[in-house]
Amino acid sequence: MGALSDLRVLDLTQVLAGPYCTMLLADMGADVVKIERPGGDLIRSNPPYLESEDEPYGGYFQSVNRGKRSLELDFGDEADREAFLSLVERADVVVENFKAGTMERFDLGYERLRERNPSLVYSSIRGFGDPRTGETHRQGQPSFDLIAQALGGVMEITGPEDGPPTKVGPGVGDLFTAALNAVGILAAVHHRERTGEGQYVDTAMYDAMLSLCERTIYQYSYDGHAPTRRGNSHPTLFPYDAFEAADGHVVIAAFSDGHWRTLCETMDRPDLAADYPDAASRRDARDALRAAIADWTRDRETSAVVDALDGRVPAAPVQNTADVFEDPHVAAREMLATVDQPGTDERVTIAGSPIKMTETDPRPRGRAPLLDEHRDEILETAGSESEDGRRAGSDD
Repeated sequence: MGALSDLRVLDLTQVLAGPYCTMLLADMGADVVKIERPGGDLIRSNPPYLESEDEPYGGYFQSVNRGKRSLELDFGDEADREAFLSLVERADVVVENFKAGTMERFDLGYERLRERNPSLVYSSIRGFGDPRTGETHRQGQPSFDLIAQALGGVMEITGPEDGPPTKVGPGVGDLFTAALNAVGILAAVHHRERTGEGQYVDTAMYDAMLSLCERTIYQYSYDGHAPTRRGNSHPTLFPYDAFEAADGHVVIAAFSDGHWRTLCETMDRPDLAADYPDAASRRDARDALRAAIADWTRDRETSAVVDALDGRVPAAPVQNTADVFEDPHVAAREMLATVDQPGTDERVTIAGSPIKMTETDPRPRGRAPLLDEHRDEILETAGSESEDGRRAGSDD
């Protein structure tokens, strides 16, 4: 039983941000019903596949929809809208990531759903938020991870100093927004437990990227300079950078005075420790000091650099995904999970849950669902509960 095993979530989301949010809830035990448009989530057909003609979905869909149940509904159909409303009456949370106004077109907006379930927590993830929590001229504009990273300042501070603005590899515009939205949902559920009052939870991708770039906000406020790209270095800490080694790259974070002295001793450069004893002097001489550290790492393998620093100075190799799969830490932390891949006899690996709990440990709870796989059990359960409710309220 997960920590959220008593939570019922109706998940209207698709692609990445919304499904990742509800995936976090499912990993913690929530019953997440993925309500899909006719034909299913747009990302079902996205690769990679295992090269079998019978696979109903690829790795993208599998990763962020594991442990959910699927129900296909057409909100253009009156019977399907009524079926959805019957589910809303017994749900704790509804999550959607449509453009603002989409649910209202089907007369299924928050105010309508609240009439059927006053304690409902209704949550939306949009590029620019919902007018209910702050109306702006951008609402209604389409947004994806790339747009959010560009507007929120992430790209401006990412990449080589002499290169163009660069997108962060993972879809942080989606994933960080999703994580924040999950926090908001759980806070609203906690509030409801104390007061009985539901509410609207709104998380915008643009807003989330501003939060992610919190450092740039206070820097600009303090000194009036808009931060820009610095490669792998840090604007206020040094050394805090990546360095080339004989077989790859290694990162070294030796910005404290103690770490700096240890690094200099290991490099057999006590003169650097004496000449640059504090953070300010090291920042002023960062170019020359970076070159000195690079001279030391360049002809050594990454493992030799890390072993030489021996846990006394924060350092690590820059790993690729194959390295991650072989890392015993990853195995010990159960960060690689295996699930079935429908249409094949094989099992595939997806990322495990980074949230660890001693009594109700979150984990992927099975593979992603087939489209409409759980229709009968979901609708039959809703009908049975509705009938039980009528009987409980009957005067007969």
